[in-house]
Amino acid sequence: MKRKRERKNERGFTLIEIMVVVMIIAMLSTMVGVTVINRLDKAKRAGAAAQISSLMTALDSYRLDCNVYPTTEQGLEALINPPSTGNPCRNYQEGGYLTGNVPLDPWDNPYIYLSPGVNGEDYTIESYGVDGQDGGEGKNADIESWRLGEYE
Repeated sequence: MKRKRERKNERGFTLIEIMVVVMIIAMLSTMVGVTVINRLDKAKRAGAAAQISSLMTALDSYRLDCNVYPTTEQGLEALINPPSTGNPCRNYQEGGYLTGNVPLDPWDNPYIYLSPGVNGEDYTIESYGVDGQDGGEGKNADIESWRLGEYE
């Protein structure tokens, strides 16, 4: 008789209690997921801005040695290998101005290089962002060398 009373007092969770806990966990997971995705987009945009800044430094070093920036046709590849077309560079730095290959943007697209650049700049480097297309707003907005201060 004593055992029956003990078992009666050892109740488990009801189905409704378990469902409430599962719903709370699902809601919290959704909120955390949205926050993480937003931070990831912001981090990729900051990464693209940092890579563009690094490419700008390499381009400035190229200009110091060669007296001109690479042409649009020569592109950023001129930072890896001496250009075979256009303006010759007599003082090209041995080993180039970047190690490895020209990086892709965080969305695995090549950076766009124009020389002369837009807005009277000597050159422009840009990433088309997450959508890979020129223009856009928000997370689809382009990241451009002449507007780097806006991305900090």
